[in-house]
Amino acid sequence: MHTTSDAVVSAVPADVQDFLPLNGTDYVEFYVGNAKQAAHFYKTAFGFQSLAYAGPETGVRDRASYVLVQNKLRFVLTTPLQPDNDIARHITEHGDGVKVLALWVDDARSAFEETVKRGAKPYLEPVTEEDEFGTVVRSGIHIYGDTVHLFIERKNYNGPFLPGYREWKTAYNPTDTGLLYVDHCVGNVGWHEMNTWVDFYEKVMGFRNLLSFDDKDISTEYSALMSKVMSNGNGRVKFPINEPAEGKKKSQIEEYLDFYRGPGVQHVAIATNNIIETVTALQDRGVEFLKVPGSYYDTLLDRVGHIDEDLLPLKELGILVDRDDEGYLLQIFTKPLEDRPTVFFEIIQRKGAKSFGKGNFRALFESIEREQALRGNL
Repeated sequence: MHTTSDAVVSAVPADVQDFLPLNGTDYVEFYVGNAKQAAHFYKTAFGFQSLAYAGPETGVRDRASYVLVQNKLRFVLTTPLQPDNDIARHITEHGDGVKVLALWVDDARSAFEETVKRGAKPYLEPVTEEDEFGTVVRSGIHIYGDTVHLFIERKNYNGPFLPGYREWKTAYNPTDTGLLYVDHCVGNVGWHEMNTWVDFYEKVMGFRNLLSFDDKDISTEYSALMSKVMSNGNGRVKFPINEPAEGKKKSQIEEYLDFYRGPGVQHVAIATNNIIETVTALQDRGVEFLKVPGSYYDTLLDRVGHIDEDLLPLKELGILVDRDDEGYLLQIFTKPLEDRPTVFFEIIQRKGAKSFGKGNFRALFESIEREQALRGNL
């Protein structure tokens, strides 16, 4: 069992070849019921900008996809145009949710071959796509639930997004809110499935277990969960994995699994360089966040020591703070973005800390339980 203080594992030795080098997250794709309206929401509420579009006007007959960008962060919102395809079935089963965690690689064929030969189930055989802007190679594998990883090789491409998409220009482009890039993406899996997926990321993708939390670390009076953080070789891609643990009442992970109807991406954590400015802007645009009791801040500085920020705006906004051996972090979590209590976002600013806010777990999960109780799902 790693604790926050001893959890950062040493780097992979130089003589160990990383068989799956990743440059970072390329994009996150959501399957949604109405992509046109969802795109307007993400632009208005979160400050994304229009980037690219694919649909009937570009020769795509079964879907419409809107690509949004903010700094290095790319979201794709895809909606089905007919009721009898896999996108429509995904939405019927899961509601709006994450289908694709796309990873930016230099060699999509190698990424596919290396992971499949280690046991990954193929999703997309390597395919080369071309337009006037160059060529892209894509491939993909299945992960937990109906979620997939796509490997995107775009070193020979300079178009707006991918072949098949055209530039999407709009008069309406609100200013951004300081969101920078994906810090990590968290997956929820079923009872006793976490170690299966930890093994998958270790053996199939060459990741390592960076941190582990058990039900002693992550529990309240009523519910508990277990979590392990998986990181790739260079640390640019991190995938924490949660599973439920026994408690007096239903945990947030169980609630997610019930409403998502299986494993899936629970939340996307997005980095910012100024969390006070970002969260203020998001709240002003109508984004709702979970709030912890004001008493959380009474002993905050005793727990985390000196921080650069004033305490009052952190308390007013509900921003949480935690420290590890390398610094501290500030974080806050939105309420679910859908009517089903499933996908939400985390906003995070790291001031040296490499950890994931262990000291905030109890306060955070008690606030989630208050929301669960209001929904009648605790």
